[in-house]
Amino acid sequence: MADISAKLVKKLRDMTGVGMMDAKRALVEVEGDIDKAVDHLREKGMAKAAKKNDRVAAEGLANVASNGNFAAIVEINSETDFVSKNEMFQELVKKIATEIATNKPKTMEEALALKTDKGTLESELIEATTVIGEKINFRRFELVKKDDNAAFGAYLHMGGRIAVLTVLEGTTDEEVAKDVAMHVAAINPRYVNDAQIPQEELAHEESVLKEQALNEGKPANIVDKMVAGRMNKFKAEISLVDQPFVKDPDMTVQYVASKGATVKSFIRFEVGEGIEKREDNFVDEVMSQVKK
Repeated sequence: MADISAKLVKKLRDMTGVGMMDAKRALVEVEGDIDKAVDHLREKGMAKAAKKNDRVAAEGLANVASNGNFAAIVEINSETDFVSKNEMFQELVKKIATEIATNKPKTMEEALALKTDKGTLESELIEATTVIGEKINFRRFELVKKDDNAAFGAYLHMGGRIAVLTVLEGTTDEEVAKDVAMHVAAINPRYVNDAQIPQEELAHEESVLKEQALNEGKPANIVDKMVAGRMNKFKAEISLVDQPFVKDPDMTVQYVASKGATVKSFIRFEVGEGIEKREDNFVDEVMSQVKK
């Protein structure tokens, strides 16, 4: 039997919301594979699909800047959330976004080497680290190009804790594009439409839903109909244009068609997503100071 740690049990509980013993039993059943444990709990009807990146650890800010038909979205990390309130740090994040949109680097190496009025982006990051007293890290960026008959939409939530960049084609109305960006920030869709969902993801979800329906004791002759209905709901939940619009739930994001527009793409940066949080042992830290 796999050795199931308390930390792993807690992680599964955080991901699924189930009780401690249910989480432990699921992990034992699948020999400690947390992804399989999530599926196992879902098949038993005990958990919904887990959002594996919900636990955001790293601090900092994200930002969006545009220059003509180009726009950039960036994320700059710091060690604590106090830094996000620092004016020097805030201005640096804005500056980096602007420099990326203006100079259009292809790689992080090119981005760090960009010339600025104070040297390079890399040297400014080093200076910020020295002055602020925390490591400042330029984690990632994406550069987007649009056509003339298109609009960028930019939205920052909580001053840049979440940043979204959308592109709408068929309109130059930036307010409509910003409304869509606001929706993306709030609802966090994964795809523009269901045509973008990978077939392997659809097959996996269908398998889980079928097993779930069978475990509910449903007759085999209606399982397929149930699964088809639940698959349609699943696709609508993760596809941007099929979601109820956050500013008016009586319509979906497809409302952009009434503006003569279509959603081409979106990028959503949530600060720290995908980074494991460092878990400091406070007792050990205190004792280490006592012994010095």
